[in-house]
Amino acid sequence: MPEKLKLLSWRDVVFVAIPSLLLILAAFWVAARYIKPAPPARMVISTGSEGGAYQRFGALYTDVLARYGVELIVKPSAGSPDNLQRLRDRNSGVDAAFIQGGTALSKSDDDGLVSLGELYYEPLWIFYRQGVLKEGARVLNLKGKRLAIGQAGSGTQRLATEMLSANGIDAQNTPLIEAGGFDVVSRLQTGEIDAVFVVGPTQSALVWALLYTPGVHLLDVTQAEAYTRRFAYLKHLVLPRGAIDLVQDIPPRDIQMVSTTATLLAREDMHPALIWLLLQAASEVHGEPGVFQKPAEFPRSEGNGEFPMAQEAVRYYANGKPFLQRYLPFWAAILVDRLLVLLVPILAVLYPLFRFAPGLYGWRVRSRIYRRYGELKFLESEVEEDPQRHTRDEWLRKLDEIEADVSHIRTPLAFADMLYTLRQHAGLARETILKRTAA
Repeated sequence: MPEKLKLLSWRDVVFVAIPSLLLILAAFWVAARYIKPAPPARMVISTGSEGGAYQRFGALYTDVLARYGVELIVKPSAGSPDNLQRLRDRNSGVDAAFIQGGTALSKSDDDGLVSLGELYYEPLWIFYRQGVLKEGARVLNLKGKRLAIGQAGSGTQRLATEMLSANGIDAQNTPLIEAGGFDVVSRLQTGEIDAVFVVGPTQSALVWALLYTPGVHLLDVTQAEAYTRRFAYLKHLVLPRGAIDLVQDIPPRDIQMVSTTATLLAREDMHPALIWLLLQAASEVHGEPGVFQKPAEFPRSEGNGEFPMAQEAVRYYANGKPFLQRYLPFWAAILVDRLLVLLVPILAVLYPLFRFAPGLYGWRVRSRIYRRYGELKFLESEVEEDPQRHTRDEWLRKLDEIEADVSHIRTPLAFADMLYTLRQHAGLARETILKRTAA
């Protein structure tokens, strides 16, 4: 008997444990459905033409992500339209790309793309040879001139075409030359072309070269504000006198300009951790002050509504870097974050289990003892109502069967008092039988 008291009732343990285990497994399954796998160690970003600003910034992003153990593959392209096409093509292997504002003129609802914010201003620079235009000339006065409007498929060509079209200039009345890159500098100097359209930040090597080329001037877009009303994605900027070079006084006067903004675009199914990394890289690379921007003005969540903002980007601009990444290395923060997401629903299940499982187990054990109590009570009632229904030996034999059954109940030590109480009550029942029946 002592050994039996020490033993657990394994049948009851199994009865409680199996449903509890199934509930925990279900919690794991539900949590696993809502937790993303570990972030990949490699991603691809589509930039731009060789030597362009997009490619330069892509290289800077590569250095930042490398510090966190993520390899960023920079994939050159013809320009912003090409980048957008790659993102829309699920088989291109491109995860993110630099996009010039206004590129997505034919956006569809099933793009599956999200914006990570605006990165910097991309002004439209219109350079012309000395003597081609008179002082105070407008874009309209470029009609009939030989114009280099950027490489085929580039964002520069798209914006230049829109600007010219707004002034009634097209290939029917003006020689439009598909050309870009440093080659246009020499062609402009030799008189092969009359004007050049360039879209890019002041850090662009091509813009810098044209600003310092003798005999080349920057067109003052005096109708800049009017262009921003016609094209919602354009912004009105002013290049102050001497902002490029105070000593050489470049430019020699304030220049009115129109500008788009560069946007970082990604697939909506990109791993959240990679989105956080891209946003941190953007903050490091584009957060410095410049000719057109104040310190920490970029990156920013403002946009023209071409693409919805990623939820991770909204949280980043509102709260900054994720809490765990402020104090832990990137991969450690990701691991802890995933474990927390996994553990929360499991703990939510374990707490009630630890609270109610012992009670359920106790109920199972007590129920067997209570059943024998019922049999004993029924036997006493029969004896009280009709003691002559059976002989004393028959009544005692029935009681012996109940006691024998009780002695075989596997009862943990915590419930031994109930078992002994039952045996005491069996003794009282025996006394009742002996008292009410004849020998």
